Amino acid sequence: MESQRRGSGNDDGGGRGLLHIWKGYSYSVAPEKLLLPHSVLQVALGRNHGALLVEGGQVFTFGHCPWKQSQVAQFLAPTLESALSGQRVIAVAAGSFHSGAVTEDGGVHMWGDNTDGQCGLSGLSLVPNPTPIALADSDSSLSTVPVKELACGEQHTLALSVQHEVWAWGSGCQLGLSATVFPVSKPQKVELLAGRCVLQVACGAKHSLALVRCLGPQDTQRPPADKCGQCKQLLYTMMDKEDHVIISDSHQCLPYLEQPEDDEKLKTPSTNSTLKLSPSEPALSSKTSTPPPQSVSPVPVNNSDPTQFENVETQESSLAAQELPASDFDLSDTKSSGAPSAKSSPYPDEQAVKEYLKKLSDSTQAEKTPKVTIGGLHTLLPSAAGLISASSNNPLNNLVASCASAVGERVASTYEALSLKKMMNMYLPTGALRSAGPVRQMAADPRAGENTTEPVREEDSVQAKKSCSTGDIHEEEAERLHRRLSLPGLLSQGRYAVHLLSSSYGLLLSPRLLRKGGRSKTDAASFTSSGMAAPADREVLPCLQTEVWSWGHGEHGQLGHGDNLDRLQPLCIKSLNSKEVVRVGAGSHHSVALTAQSQLFSWGSNSHGQLGHMESPSTVPRLAKLSEGIRVWDVSAGERHTLLLADGDCIQPIIYYSGEQVKEGTRDHNKQEEGEEKDSFDGYTQQPVLLPFCMNLGFVSSVFAGGQQCMALSDKNVMGFIASLHELASAERKFYSKLCSIKTHVISPLLGLDSLSTTLGPVIFRLTRTLASQFGHLCHLTGQHAVSLTVNLRRSRSIKSLFILDHTEIFLDSYNEYSSTLDEFHVMGGYLTLTKPTLDLFGKSPELLQKLTECSEGNLSTTDLLVVLFCLPMLHLQEYGRLLLKLATCFEVCSNDYQRLQDSCSKFEALDLVLKKKRKEAEYTFLFWKGFPGKMTDSLRKAHRRLICESSNKALTLQNAGRFSVNWFILFNDALVHAQFSTHHVFPLATLWVEPVPEDNTGLYGLKLITPEEMFTLLASSALEKAKWIRCINQAVAQALGLGEGQKFEPPICRSSTYTFYKDGRLKEATYEGRWLAGKPHGRGMIKWPDGRIYTGSFKNGQEDGFGEFVAPNKTLNKNDHYQGHWKDGKMHGVGTYRYANTEVYEGSYQDGLRHGHGMLRSGKLNTSSPSVFIGQWVHDKKTGYGVFDDITKGEKYIGMWQDNMRQGTGVVVTQFGLYYEGSFKDNKMMGNGILLSEDDTTYEGEFSDDWTLNGKGVLTMANGDYLEGSFSGEWGAGPKVTGSYFKPHLFETDKDKIQSVKLGRLCVSAEEKWQAVFDECWCQLGCESPGQGDIRKAWDNIAVALTTNRRHILDSPERLSRSHSRTLESLEVIPQHVGLITMERYHTIHRYLMKACDTPLHPLGRLVEALVAVYRMTYVGVGANRRLLPQAVIELKSYLNRIFQVVRFLFPDLPEDGGIIREPVDLQEKESDVKGERLSEQEASKQNQTLKMEWSYRSHMVSSLALLLPVLLPRLYPPLFTLYALDKEREDDVYWECVLRLNKQPDLALLAFLGVQQKFWPLSVSMPAPAEHLQVLSTTKDICFASAVETLQQISTTFTPSDKLHVIQLTFEEITKEVQSLLKQDFLWSMDDLFPVFLYVVLRARIRNLGSEVNLIEDLMDPCIQHGEHGIMFTTLKACYYQIQHERIT
Repeated sequence: MESQRRGSGNDDGGGRGLLHIWKGYSYSVAPEKLLLPHSVLQVALGRNHGALLVEGGQVFTFGHCPWKQSQVAQFLAPTLESALSGQRVIAVAAGSFHSGAVTEDGGVHMWGDNTDGQCGLSGLSLVPNPTPIALADSDSSLSTVPVKELACGEQHTLALSVQHEVWAWGSGCQLGLSATVFPVSKPQKVELLAGRCVLQVACGAKHSLALVRCLGPQDTQRPPADKCGQCKQLLYTMMDKEDHVIISDSHQCLPYLEQPEDDEKLKTPSTNSTLKLSPSEPALSSKTSTPPPQSVSPVPVNNSDPTQFENVETQESSLAAQELPASDFDLSDTKSSGAPSAKSSPYPDEQAVKEYLKKLSDSTQAEKTPKVTIGGLHTLLPSAAGLISASSNNPLNNLVASCASAVGERVASTYEALSLKKMMNMYLPTGALRSAGPVRQMAADPRAGENTTEPVREEDSVQAKKSCSTGDIHEEEAERLHRRLSLPGLLSQGRYAVHLLSSSYGLLLSPRLLRKGGRSKTDAASFTSSGMAAPADREVLPCLQTEVWSWGHGEHGQLGHGDNLDRLQPLCIKSLNSKEVVRVGAGSHHSVALTAQSQLFSWGSNSHGQLGHMESPSTVPRLAKLSEGIRVWDVSAGERHTLLLADGDCIQPIIYYSGEQVKEGTRDHNKQEEGEEKDSFDGYTQQPVLLPFCMNLGFVSSVFAGGQQCMALSDKNVMGFIASLHELASAERKFYSKLCSIKTHVISPLLGLDSLSTTLGPVIFRLTRTLASQFGHLCHLTGQHAVSLTVNLRRSRSIKSLFILDHTEIFLDSYNEYSSTLDEFHVMGGYLTLTKPTLDLFGKSPELLQKLTECSEGNLSTTDLLVVLFCLPMLHLQEYGRLLLKLATCFEVCSNDYQRLQDSCSKFEALDLVLKKKRKEAEYTFLFWKGFPGKMTDSLRKAHRRLICESSNKALTLQNAGRFSVNWFILFNDALVHAQFSTHHVFPLATLWVEPVPEDNTGLYGLKLITPEEMFTLLASSALEKAKWIRCINQAVAQALGLGEGQKFEPPICRSSTYTFYKDGRLKEATYEGRWLAGKPHGRGMIKWPDGRIYTGSFKNGQEDGFGEFVAPNKTLNKNDHYQGHWKDGKMHGVGTYRYANTEVYEGSYQDGLRHGHGMLRSGKLNTSSPSVFIGQWVHDKKTGYGVFDDITKGEKYIGMWQDNMRQGTGVVVTQFGLYYEGSFKDNKMMGNGILLSEDDTTYEGEFSDDWTLNGKGVLTMANGDYLEGSFSGEWGAGPKVTGSYFKPHLFETDKDKIQSVKLGRLCVSAEEKWQAVFDECWCQLGCESPGQGDIRKAWDNIAVALTTNRRHILDSPERLSRSHSRTLESLEVIPQHVGLITMERYHTIHRYLMKACDTPLHPLGRLVEALVAVYRMTYVGVGANRRLLPQAVIELKSYLNRIFQVVRFLFPDLPEDGGIIREPVDLQEKESDVKGERLSEQEASKQNQTLKMEWSYRSHMVSSLALLLPVLLPRLYPPLFTLYALDKEREDDVYWECVLRLNKQPDLALLAFLGVQQKFWPLSVSMPAPAEHLQVLSTTKDICFASAVETLQQISTTFTPSDKLHVIQLTFEEITKEVQSLLKQDFLWSMDDLFPVFLYVVLRARIRNLGSEVNLIEDLMDPCIQHGEHGIMFTTLKACYYQIQHERIT
């Protein structure tokens, strides 16, 4: 408030919280001003004393305080309660003779009279000073429960905790506790309200009130407790029968109520009782009379259920539920009546019941329902009603045996006959505690007898309007349709479903009946304030969805339940459930409730006119009688009077008084005694009267009443701040009342018309419902805000807590939504269409509408009246801006408060201007539609569509149009319409481009329009008209694209939008969604065809281009084809994967939509694994060229040439049975010359005519060398016929020579012809038309583009790159130096680049390597693992290396050819150091040094494809290649391995001796890992000698390339030499005779399983440049060892 004080001039707080006190209401009464050192914040008044809370948290007391021992009989002036010093008090309360205070930390302090324990302290009758008491909750983790509010009565006190729970202590049934002994000195929680959110509590003398928030949907979903909180027994039981369910909640827990001996005595209830078994049947009167209310105070002992009398109905409750504002309500003719009778029983006699049952049976409907099982007639009444005693002498119970069956069947049929409204009210969950129970007991009321003669209709309306205490009071009947009605699913829905029904009825409901109740009714479903509140309003705005609960003594009707009975526990006052009560108050014997609509309800004792509406007391809430336009916003109730604070005609609040008039001059504060009260009043008010002096008090913020005192708190209007604050609150209250009136008297009745949907049509009916819904939302928000402003006036009177400043957006959004719907309603002609139903409802002279519009003009039509009514909320935006600006002027311009107010004001003013502009656009559009041809209106008229401009004045024409053609162009905010005679076409603005046509001195002012399928030129009548249309179209397009209104610039030529093609062609009726460029799809997008085809990916110039996915449904198989890959010019082009619906999968290249290039096709059926795979070259969707076909079903693999999907040319076939064929194929058959080998080396070489069919000349060679030569015919393996000669080889002719004559590989495809398509694709990616022919710069650019594009594609996909892969790509983006002299440093740089490039498939070289690895494995894995294929596999690998090396040399043109030399000059000293490092004799070393000094020295390095590329390729191909080596050398390796196993059984020394190793090389001891330890080599020692060399040689199996394997052999030799040197302790030079036996020992001990395969792999793939060097010699030694071991013989 600092800024406020500064802005308020001299306002130092002295003008705030001024207190005035008076009594009565006569003109001569003058209020006294009570002076205090600080501003008063709150006042609490007891019977003869009061407590004041002032600023700073201090508390003063005044009046007669007999508990103050020092001044027992004196009247106290305001005295500070020093016991509370040091405590900051936030709230005070006063009962009749005691007081309480709540501190900032939630603590409670009590003082005063404690005779009945009302101070919460035991053992004391008086508590002189404020004493703290604690609220302890055993169920909470907090040691004490913090409190926010107190309320005090005569003998009890209530506390409202921070958790919104109610605690009570003191004496009497008004505590709401299940106590058996009084007083209750320790605070206890009121369990029946536990779990609910209590907003406020109030205490009368002997009754209590609570304002409770209605349970929302999230609250009602919580299952209730299944056990009684007192006796811990089950509350609900259920039995499931074949065709029905029995639900019972007959559990009763009967606490004993102990009454004070000197208080009311227990009396037998003598109330008028009525038995009703159906809401649609007339009540059965017991024809009994009741004593006057003054003599009745029933407190039943045998049943104290908390809600025992909730179903009582009286005429008063009927009236209360239907009450209108005070101006329409008059009870002046109502008189009390009572019929004397001798009968005193509260129950109907047996004869009456029998007559009633007979009446029921006579009117039974013909339709039968499932039988209803009733557990005794008393179970028809829920336990919540508890009206009928369980005692055996109950007269009603005697009838159970005779009429249970009849009643049961009648109840079911009667319920089924109910109307929809009653069905909704009775069966839905929110009706859980409705007063629709079958048995009702009438209250002890003077007019109770009148109810027996009232029409059934009145009673039904009461039932329909009463709402459940557990439900949402704002839900109208049609809104309840959304709730579940399924009783058959009861068992599966848990205990809560049982509770909802059992707590209401305790009887069976027919499932068929529930289905009938669930039929939809759409009249008013959308119009409800439930769920319309602002976001998070449950927390920041006051709740309007409230209930009032009451309990305690009810002898004066102060509980409001329609009777004079006491209630032991809280019970909801149902007639207030839909009234939006926001504040309750309690006098001694009467109660008041204030609503959000500023209406006041009162009930209870009216002995002195304190209710303000009639002379007699009221047992149900009634509206107080106030003049029209008086809006009450604060109320307080005293002992026999009520004080009201209201809005009048001016800004300043006015005060009304209702109740007793105190005699003047008969009271003296210092002498008054309680006994003088009887003579203390002189008459009373008939209705509330205006206090004449209220205008002199200033701006009153709250009023207080207690005892006979009246007090008011007021503020001075310094700088106009207080007046502005009051004006804002008053305006909001008035506005809310106006909105409620419109909603209640106009909108709801209109929506309730049965024929409304038919009259309005579906579109306008939907808009009407939406408009009504948003009107209700706005109304609800306004009501909450009005209550929030009222609370602010009563408390802080500060702008800090103004909701409209903190949450301005909520208001702006609500008004914006309402205005948009209102404009749509207007555009569609809603007002005109709604006029007829309005006339039907209100007549031709609707005075009500004129009254609500407050229009001075009397000749407005009904349509105009509707316009004014629905537009009324929009006028309030200006009011918000005006009032906020008025508040802002009360502050300094530089203050934060001024800035906040100014900002909010600006927002409201800006929105008001925007909405006015939109309303003008809607009006312009509406007028256009009125004059538009009717046929096209229906198709073009849309609620959201607004007219911008149109060419009806010939301002725009079509170029080259026909002479008699009509072309009308209409620009809307979403489309451009071209209308011709009776046809029209709509062009969406999002896909419309406009360009000005250059004039070129032609005098034509043209503009070109571009759409996705059309392009046409329009001619404007002038340059000004041309500019206008271009500007309007561009602005409309920009707005349609969401770029904002009033854009000065042209909309982007590239944009995102959705369009459906309509012209014939490939895209007819297809819908495209994505990026556009000048009328063409361009960029990312998705297109859907009506037949289910979908393409998602890149577009270019209107066609699919780039990477994309395509899905096409296969109707035959009811599955989809799916393609993912690259496109060009609308066709599949490039690499992609196509998954066919028949489970075939093709991965490879496409060209012009056909499979073309290298690709792999997997074929299979259903979900089985692929039974065949083809990988190879395709030409125009056919297998043509080299390829491999693996027929898994036959177990055959074909490796060769293809033509038009058939094997054609040379090829090889291998089978899983070991057969090998190579030769010619024709027409998919083996035809021509070929060679056939079986597993046992039987060979046929000759002519074939079909697969495996010999036909013609040939030679058949047996495994032993014998052979047949002649003519063969027949299938191999099926006994072919032979005509020829059989030859036995000559004794001197070996079979070896004969077999060598059959050379394999002559009739198969050469290695250079294989996989040409794979290499062609790589060259194509580099931009070369043929291998090696292209621009190097272009090739490197293509590599960079490929890396960037592929990387971006992966980043867009769900798959994520690994960190190492990402780093590899980043390093590859740097192009290495590829031109210039090649040095060793550059050579190593190229080698590293190639390693990285081949490591990622995103690089063209990496993709090439990946493809080669795939085809190599496809060829030589599985059936292809045939030893006959080893030579071809090796040659193919070398071919890969040569062709890849050709690509590398193209990228690095200065790299020498294969076998070329890189010569690099070397420093002489470096060369000398190299010489010294070699093991040469001194003589040789000196001779070489002399040579170096004489000539320049060079270091040379041979470049080879093997050395450069084998480390890249061989690790990936090693498994299939080594498998072939192992199969080929299987026999030799078996012989070798058998010898290794035998020789390794020998100890080390014996093996060394056997191998001929000289003894000087025998290790006598071996050093161990531990320091200074040696292990002696004994004759039995094994695997110790040369162990390090053995371990090193074993690593040869873990390496891939020959160079790595040779390096391992070199390390092995070094380890042997090291060990021998340490043994001899001198340098040593090996001779081969010495070295070979030692190395042979190491090879044996290494136990390398496939050493023959390792040797052959090294020999085949070893770099030629090292064959004759040191490595070559070492390899020759290893090879010699292998052959030596094979031929070793152990003697």
